[in-house]
Amino acid sequence: MSEALLNNAQRLSKSFAQRSAEFEQARRLPADVSDAMAKAGIYRMFVPQSLGGSETSPLVSSQVFETLAQGDAACGWVAFIAATSGSSLARIETSAAKQMFASPQTMLAGVFAPNGKAVKSGEDYILNGQWQWGSGTQNADWVLAGSMVIDPEQPADAKPRAHMCLVPKDAIEFLDTWHSTGLRGTGSTDFKLTDHRVPSAHIVGLEVRKMPDTPLFQFPNFTLLALGIGAVSMGIARAALNEFVDLAQQKKRISSSSTIAERSHTQMQIATAEAKLRSARAFYYDSVEQAWERALAGDTVDVDQRRNLRLATTHAVMASAEVVDCAYNLAGGVSVYQSSNLQRHFRDIHVATQHIMVAPSTLETTGRLFLGLPTNTATL
Repeated sequence: MSEALLNNAQRLSKSFAQRSAEFEQARRLPADVSDAMAKAGIYRMFVPQSLGGSETSPLVSSQVFETLAQGDAACGWVAFIAATSGSSLARIETSAAKQMFASPQTMLAGVFAPNGKAVKSGEDYILNGQWQWGSGTQNADWVLAGSMVIDPEQPADAKPRAHMCLVPKDAIEFLDTWHSTGLRGTGSTDFKLTDHRVPSAHIVGLEVRKMPDTPLFQFPNFTLLALGIGAVSMGIARAALNEFVDLAQQKKRISSSSTIAERSHTQMQIATAEAKLRSARAFYYDSVEQAWERALAGDTVDVDQRRNLRLATTHAVMASAEVVDCAYNLAGGVSVYQSSNLQRHFRDIHVATQHIMVAPSTLETTGRLFLGLPTNTATL
């Protein structure tokens, strides 16, 4: 299964690379592209096997996202959002999950941030809210909407709890807000729900609080989400380096008979960029492998390993941005034209760096843990 997924990712990456301009213009992925990733098994990588998913190792899934992003960053981004969203089916009642995951091509996507309010009304909940960064939601069958869940019958001092509500796509009002600098093809538009009735069985973690004891679900959802951002970022960086190396063989500066590849400055900068990307990638996959070995042994991924995973992920994103900047700057004026893929890689990576899961504050959290200080680890 792992080999098939990686082969599918390589095949799709080559195909999608030819359509990046189309994705950017549409500001979302076309239905046939989303369907191709679904049929390739990418969207069900984190769905429980009991429902027809594959419960793919994070080692393999990260390579899938990285490979897709080398072809087109938006495709890699939507892939990891959909795969991570699929893991939510492990936290709702089995019969409801089976109805939602009606076929292996079912796609889930959504937003974890609790920007909605779900108020109990009888056996159901009335949901209202508006969410940003709805990557891939326009192609999804079911949409996750993070919300504060409120029961009016609870004591006045009871604190609302954050849960994700699963709602059918047809109930969603999509807003045309995704006018971004990069990752345009992700379709990360706002979406809205007004007085939508949500059955309690469709609220993730409300009635089913315990995760399955299989290896994949020893990884917290936040960890899986962050790993996807790191994988996509490394894919963008690799694509930028490859693009520049091809360009450097031919481009000459004005009044120079030598190509930019023959300049000592270029050689030193590219060597440094390669070392930076490969080092970040080694730390990333080493951290994933160690955590996966622990999960395979039947243990939960502990705080130290979650710390390492988050640090490796944030570092991978930061290092990838530096690598893309290097390639962009070395290429000179050609980088600014839309005909150059380098300008797209530059825009894409600098949108990826803005995700809260890899914000600089994650360095503070992980640094506190390394220093043995009391630390809030809820988002690790």
